[in-house]
Amino acid sequence: MDGLCPACSHHFEARLLHNGFNASSYCYCLSCGAVAICSHTKKPASIHDLEFGPLLSDHTQLLHACTCGGQFHTHAMPRCPSCRSPLNPLEATGWLEAGAPGTNKGWRWRGSWIGLYALIVNENSIPDPWLGA
Repeated sequence: MDGLCPACSHHFEARLLHNGFNASSYCYCLSCGAVAICSHTKKPASIHDLEFGPLLSDHTQLLHACTCGGQFHTHAMPRCPSCRSPLNPLEATGWLEAGAPGTNKGWRWRGSWIGLYALIVNENSIPDPWLGA
């Protein structure tokens, strides 16, 4: 789908990843907005309470730093790839729903980066950045 940054009007590619269907959890980098996609099948043995959707704060400590040098954090958000401004989930509703195939079947964006869906901007995702993996 075609995303749009309200801060700088930059267009970018974006897609939603349903973590329940993907058996994963996620969190975003505080610096660049990359998303860490953490597979439940590759999680450290010490984690017992992993759910689909956002990682818990305790679990982000078990991740390598992002490739940009930033840290993954539970409260981070996806960012514009051009100006690095955090993307507001409510302002993204229009382009998310316009580009999602399920919208014509009744699917609606819930207006939050906390939930089952992770937003991947320009394919900027880091698969399984677990420490020791």
